[in-house]
Amino acid sequence: MKSVAVGGGLVLVLLVVFWSVVWPYVTGAVLLGGVTAVGWWLWRRDRLVRRRDRLWRQEEAVKAGHRTLAEVDAMNGTEFEELVAKLCRRDGCSDVRRVGGANDNGADVVGRLPDGRSVVIQCKRYAPSSTIASRELRDLLGAKVHFGADLAVFVTTTRFSRPSEKFALQHGILAVHRDHLGLWNNGAALLSLTKVNGQGQGDSRHRARWKEAYEKRPASD
Repeated sequence: MKSVAVGGGLVLVLLVVFWSVVWPYVTGAVLLGGVTAVGWWLWRRDRLVRRRDRLWRQEEAVKAGHRTLAEVDAMNGTEFEELVAKLCRRDGCSDVRRVGGANDNGADVVGRLPDGRSVVIQCKRYAPSSTIASRELRDLLGAKVHFGADLAVFVTTTRFSRPSEKFALQHGILAVHRDHLGLWNNGAALLSLTKVNGQGQGDSRHRARWKEAYEKRPASD
C-alpha cells in the first residue's frame, strides 16, 4: 500500500511538472486560436458590410435614375439632355458635359466612356408617334467628326425608321430607341446596349401597336 501511495505521489508530481512546462504553450495556442478566430470574424464581417454597402450604393444609383418613360415624355429638351448626361455619369463616364444649344454642332452631350473612348451624343425627345429620319443621324455623324469622337450615340424617346436604323448600323452609331432608353433608364449600362443595337423595334405588328398606342399623343419638341 505504501508503494502504491508513493507511486501515485510520483505520478502526481510528474503531472504537475509536465503541466508547469506545457501550460504556457497551451495557453498561448488557445489565445492565438481565439485571436485568429476573432480576426477572421472581424474580417468576414467587414467584407459583408462592404459588400452590402456596395450593393446598396449600386441600387441607390439605379433608383436615382429610375423614371417612367411617361415622366421622360413630360421633360423639355434641356431636361432630357440633362437626364442623358446623368445616366452617362451613373455608368462611369467622365468629363460629361451638355453642349446642346443653338450652335451645338450636332451634339447635345459629350464625354468619355469608362474604357477611355470619347463619345458624342445627340438627344431627341420627340413624341413617341414620331420617327427619327436618316438625316438626323447624318448630322450626328458630322458631329462625331467635328468633335473627333470615337463613338456616336443617338438617344430618342421614339423609334428609328428602317433607313435610319440601317444607316446607324452601317456607320457604327449606337441607336438608342424608346425601348432601349427604358432599359438604360432602369439600370442597364450604356455600353451593354451595343449588343442589341439595331434590335428591339419589332415586326410590323409591333409597329402597328406602337402607332395605335402613341399616335394620339401631342407632338413634342
